[in-house]
Amino acid sequence: MGSSHHLLVFLMFLHYAVGFTYNCVKILPDSSSSIVVEVGKNFTATCHLLEGCAYTSDDIEWRLGNDSIAKQSYHRINETSVSVTINISSDMNAWLKCTAPKESLSYKPRSIYGILLRAGYPPLKPKNLSCIAVQEDKDISPNLSCSWDPGSRNPLIDTTYTVYANVPGTVLTHKADCKQHLARFCVVNLETFPIHMVLKVWVEVKNALGSERSELQSDSSYFAKPNPPLNVQVLTEDKFPTSLVVTWKHPIDRTILKLSYAIRYRKVTSNVWIEVPESFTRGYIESFRLQSLEPYTQYVVQMRCIGESNSSYWSNWSPSVTERTTEAIFVQGVNICSAPVKANGKIRFYNLSINQNNEKFESHNITADNLSQMYSMELPAGKMASIEITAYNSAGESPKATLSIPRSDKELPGVKDMSWSVRDEKLQVKWTAVLPLPHPLKLSEYLLEWVKIPQSVHQKELPAGWQRVPKNVTVTTLNAGLEKFKRYNISVYPIYKYQPGHVWHFQPGRPVTRPAYVQQGPPKEGPTVTVTKSKKNSAELTWEETPLDSHQGFIIHYTIFYAIGNTKQWKSETVGPNVHSYVLTDLASETDYVVYVMASTEAGSVKGTDCTFKTMKYGDGEVEVIVVVVCLSFLFLTVFIIMICLRKREVIKKLLWPQVPDPSDSSIAHWSPDFPIKADLPKEDVSVVEVDVFDGKSLCEEDKGVLPLKKDKYLSEEHSSGIGGSSCMSSPRHSVSDSDEGDSGQTTSSTVQYSTVLGSGYKGQTPSHQPPAFARSESTQPLLDCEEHPDHLNESQSRSSYFRRGRELEPGVLAPECDGGSLTFCPVQEEEPSPVAEEPPASALCYMPQKSGYRPQ
Repeated sequence: MGSSHHLLVFLMFLHYAVGFTYNCVKILPDSSSSIVVEVGKNFTATCHLLEGCAYTSDDIEWRLGNDSIAKQSYHRINETSVSVTINISSDMNAWLKCTAPKESLSYKPRSIYGILLRAGYPPLKPKNLSCIAVQEDKDISPNLSCSWDPGSRNPLIDTTYTVYANVPGTVLTHKADCKQHLARFCVVNLETFPIHMVLKVWVEVKNALGSERSELQSDSSYFAKPNPPLNVQVLTEDKFPTSLVVTWKHPIDRTILKLSYAIRYRKVTSNVWIEVPESFTRGYIESFRLQSLEPYTQYVVQMRCIGESNSSYWSNWSPSVTERTTEAIFVQGVNICSAPVKANGKIRFYNLSINQNNEKFESHNITADNLSQMYSMELPAGKMASIEITAYNSAGESPKATLSIPRSDKELPGVKDMSWSVRDEKLQVKWTAVLPLPHPLKLSEYLLEWVKIPQSVHQKELPAGWQRVPKNVTVTTLNAGLEKFKRYNISVYPIYKYQPGHVWHFQPGRPVTRPAYVQQGPPKEGPTVTVTKSKKNSAELTWEETPLDSHQGFIIHYTIFYAIGNTKQWKSETVGPNVHSYVLTDLASETDYVVYVMASTEAGSVKGTDCTFKTMKYGDGEVEVIVVVVCLSFLFLTVFIIMICLRKREVIKKLLWPQVPDPSDSSIAHWSPDFPIKADLPKEDVSVVEVDVFDGKSLCEEDKGVLPLKKDKYLSEEHSSGIGGSSCMSSPRHSVSDSDEGDSGQTTSSTVQYSTVLGSGYKGQTPSHQPPAFARSESTQPLLDCEEHPDHLNESQSRSSYFRRGRELEPGVLAPECDGGSLTFCPVQEEEPSPVAEEPPASALCYMPQKSGYRPQ
């Protein structure tokens, strides 16, 4: 602990122990500093009352920190002493205090005393102590580096680690203090490394609860680690194509450290090292011959060294040195299915001979960089051809390799149940042989082929690799450096042989091929999805398969994720690896959606690009249904209206074209106040025209002149004929108006007799009790609608009434100065009929003279 911490502890101790003027208690054991106690063990302390203290043992109370200790842990020794026992835990770093507070003695100060407890563990013994002194230049360094395992338990208190080293029998001991907490490493300086002497090294661990020690004693060479051999070289020798010579220099003088050496080597194409036995390289040597190597093969060589006597530290491996053995003549024939594995040199060229029926057909020299050649020839049934290949290098030619090709009309069987798996990052292929074979076929061997599949249609076909397998093997590992994340086609060919004569013929069976990956990974990119058709509640999605190079494994399934707009509440659908279109259903109409497709392999997944689309408002056929329904509804409504019109045609006819009464059917001619119309008489239609009140200015001057005359004529006719008589209404005759100017065009047969009764007084005068006067005219003017109802005439006895049919005259009927003429018959008194027309009354019955060009509506 630091000095400030010790000062704080000391001040706290003084506060509790001597800080009061009157203090009569003391704790044993006592210490001016903290008391270290071991975790897991019991600790007992005793509180004593000093002589002259006014308290007794019953007044003593123990406290740990701010907590009172239970009375069950107390032990009363006598009247002045009480002990307490507590179990130490790892977090118990607090003051243990003894107090004597007696309330009855309040006139005396309170007594208190305390000790500081610190919990911890004793040190553990260091394990696996080792020390090493490395080579520096041409000597061994005097700095001895030692390391050990302090254990995993934290001692919780201050613990020191010290390394000691000396040569037994000498007084001098070298020491190094390790300052780290839970130290694991320390360096002790020996000033000079002891050569060919015994060296003793030990490490000591100590704290307040105990100490431990580990030691190591051995010859000094045990602690020395030399440098790797110097100037390592690998040499070739002519006429020795299967050996290499390795030479080197000693890294340190043998007087300081005598060394032995180790050599290892491997092919450049292999990761497996072959180590030369140490017994072959023991001794003070500087060269060694590696034998039983393969001709024209590159090898990598490394070396290291170690002290001969009881040494424990090898030097590091020297840098790698690569060299190739020299060429040798061929020891076996060329493999027709692939380049020679053991060519024993660089192939300069090949000689290819094609024979048919034991006669040479073609012969070619093929360079080593153009091994892929294609030749074709016609092979008749029952005949055979043979291919002979010879390879040449700088040492000579290889044995001739021959392949016989018989003509066969049917395909030979292939293997069964072919499968593959990955073992130690290599492809292992397994299959089942076809048994039994038809006579006379015999199984010769198997040929395995692997071809990397072109990653695009534009990439050329990649070269294949082959591997021969004996006929009794059905499980093998491909000895090829296949690339990760690349797809290969693995094929197994059974090679059959048969011997129709003295020569064996070979023929391959049907190949069985499987795609394979030596290692799969997640796809590089996801598919791009497009929406080909969007409907009201569904959408059809399509996506193209991503390029094979981006698969990096077998696609096991596609997952379609879709959500509404930016809600990100994704739903998903999973489809197989061969599916590239899908129809989403149960979608909301007229809604924006986001969709993407995720491609998955065994090693992971990757999402494609997002695509947005919107569903339609109406589904298929809904618009057509709406149009059909509207059209049918309109059609039905039209038919319904037409039917109503047909059924109600009379009503509609009267509403649109009001019926004009026929004056010939009028009954007013037979009407009389004394002789009302009988019920059995035919109904007479009477038309009456009402004209508005007007003054004399409304008539033309010509009309005013003839008005009195016409009036007298009408009155005289009516009186002479007798209203209601047969002479005036039963048969047609000329009326007074027939002789008038302008009416000559009318004939007697076309005239209709108009009659009315003038029953009201003139301008409010009281009429006399004379019989009513009758006025009649013969005209082609139709009776007005009000004349069809003669019962209205009875009301004229009490009030001035009139019947009306209003119509505006057509232009040209009257003189230009008249807006529309009408003739008014004023009431007259029978006893003095006046031949001169008077002022027209406010209301009168009148008729409208028919002129050319006017017909009643």
